Amino acid sequence: MKKYISNKNYWKPIALFLTMFIAIAFTSCENEDENAGGGPITISKVYLQDVNSDVQDREVSFARLGQLIRIEGSGFLGLKQVLINGYSTYFNPVYLSNTSMLIRVSGDTPTIEAEDDVRNTIRFINSNNETTFSFEIRSSAPVITNISNTMPLPNEQITVYGTGLIEISKVVFPGDIEVSDGIVVDEDGEFFIVTVPAGVSEDGGSLFIESANGGAYSPAYFNFKKGVILDFDGNGDLGEFGDTIRQDELQSASIGEGNVSQGKYVYHGPTGTDPFPAASNRNSEVFTSGGESWRAQLTPYIPAETPLDQVGFQFDVFVPEPWEGSGFLQVLLINNFNGGEWNGAVYNYVPWIVDEEIEPFQTTGWTTVTIPFTDFYSFSDDSTEFTFEDILLLREGATYKNFGFFFNNSDIQLSNVTRKDSDVEFLSSATSVKVYTDNWRIVSLETPAFSDF
Repeated sequence: MKKYISNKNYWKPIALFLTMFIAIAFTSCENEDENAGGGPITISKVYLQDVNSDVQDREVSFARLGQLIRIEGSGFLGLKQVLINGYSTYFNPVYLSNTSMLIRVSGDTPTIEAEDDVRNTIRFINSNNETTFSFEIRSSAPVITNISNTMPLPNEQITVYGTGLIEISKVVFPGDIEVSDGIVVDEDGEFFIVTVPAGVSEDGGSLFIESANGGAYSPAYFNFKKGVILDFDGNGDLGEFGDTIRQDELQSASIGEGNVSQGKYVYHGPTGTDPFPAASNRNSEVFTSGGESWRAQLTPYIPAETPLDQVGFQFDVFVPEPWEGSGFLQVLLINNFNGGEWNGAVYNYVPWIVDEEIEPFQTTGWTTVTIPFTDFYSFSDDSTEFTFEDILLLREGATYKNFGFFFNNSDIQLSNVTRKDSDVEFLSSATSVKVYTDNWRIVSLETPAFSDF
């Protein structure tokens, strides 16, 4: 028979252990409650998380809408709410520790429209504490998509189009000519108007802007006079053969408002009392002489190996009366076409078709048209990596090297314009539309990269 002897000393270490465990557990709960329920919050640094950057975790003093940021500090456990510029912003607790958190700046966050007392702040709130951290929030980076006239005269105004163009503080023209006064900005950031200063470099280049959203460059096509192949005033030679427009048929009266004509220019419309008839092509023709060498003139500035989507043709156009429903300009890289083609080394300019509908086209002054060479039908295959060399070889191998324009007045299949399937057809009609062009030039479409980080 076994005896069980009671020993009070046996229970002492167990009781001590239980007491310590309860004390530790209670303390731990207190600490956890402090973290979960709202301890003091401090912010030390903010980092931009950008997998596409060479520096994927970069300390920053500002962030843009849509960007992911990592915030370092303390007291993040138990965080209830984060307000960026006053906007309650979602964060995933999985990516939160007591000293670090990830949060994406919502695209709905107000920037310049935020109230003054919350603009450029991040506010952190838990159950018992909150803190506000001063931190600049910018809209998406500004982008320049188009310039109304890329070869204006000094003291003329131009309109620069794009996105995020708010609070423009400075415009820098080629030659480092700065303008900071008199800039008129659209409240939605879609454009701004600026007066062109004297002294802009004739070597051309990009416009650079500084704005509330940061900096941005335009494509490098502003005032690139070295790319002019024909301006009817001595740069380039006009071809005179067949039924083409001759030198003595050029016009020179000052026309246009805002951006006015520059010397001589070519008129593409009918010169007599009769309009161009419907269903007709080659109603007017104008060409270069064909003796020009694009390789010699242009490759010192636009290397032959430049990807073709980074090179284009520009011209200035003036249309003083509504142009709609009939007629188009055919731009020809070489002179071996009969008119009206929608294939080969041509591009057809039909500005009155917008979003597959007829929309009258008219200008008050001279405006610039930009056509990437990849929009010419022979070079529009996205599966082929064309370069400027392909354009040069095409012209050098042609029998008739003249570059020029037809005015055509034939019927138009919408599918040829949009390059998408469609049964819609715009039937031509007699027209006396007035269309003028000038300053034919080859330009770089490359946009310099800019980073303000």
